[in-house]
Amino acid sequence: MIMPNMKTLYLVRHAHAQDALPRQPDRDRSLSPRGERDAALMGQRLAVRGARPHVLLVSPAARTLATAGLLAHALGLPAARIAADERLYGASAEQMLAVVGEQAATVATLMLVSHNPGITELAQFFDEQVTHLRPGAVVELAFRLDEWAGLGMAEAQHTHHDSP
Repeated sequence: MIMPNMKTLYLVRHAHAQDALPRQPDRDRSLSPRGERDAALMGQRLAVRGARPHVLLVSPAARTLATAGLLAHALGLPAARIAADERLYGASAEQMLAVVGEQAATVATLMLVSHNPGITELAQFFDEQVTHLRPGAVVELAFRLDEWAGLGMAEAQHTHHDSP
C-alpha cells in the first residue's frame, strides 16, 4: 500500500525499435513489431501489479511515444496523461532527475519513458542491482518522499525489475 508521503517512479526504456532507414532522423525511428508486442506485454504486467501512473513523462522520439501509448492503453489510461518533454531526448541521468524533480507534489506515481544510456544510469543511481535495461524493461521504485524535488537525495524503499 502506498502511503501519503510515498512516491512511485517507473523507469521504462523504450521497447525495441526499427533500424533507421537511410537519412531517417534517429528520433523518427518507430517500434519494431517485436517492440510493439513487448510494450503491450509490459503494459499487461504493469496492470497486474496495479500500476496507475498519474503522468507518463516521455521523450518526444517516435519509439518512446509509441511505447508510452501502448503502456497507457494496457493500463486503461487516457492518452492525455502522456507528456512529451524535449529535454528527455538523449538526456543524461542527471537531466532526467531534474525533469522528474519539477513535477508537482500532488503527482504520487510517475512513469518516465526514455532512452539508454540515461535511463539505465538513472535506475543504477537508485538500485545498484541494475546492470543494463534492455528495450522495454521497467524498474519500479518507491520512495518515502513528499516532493519530487527531493528525489536525488532519496533512497528507494522498494524496487521491482521486469523486462520482456
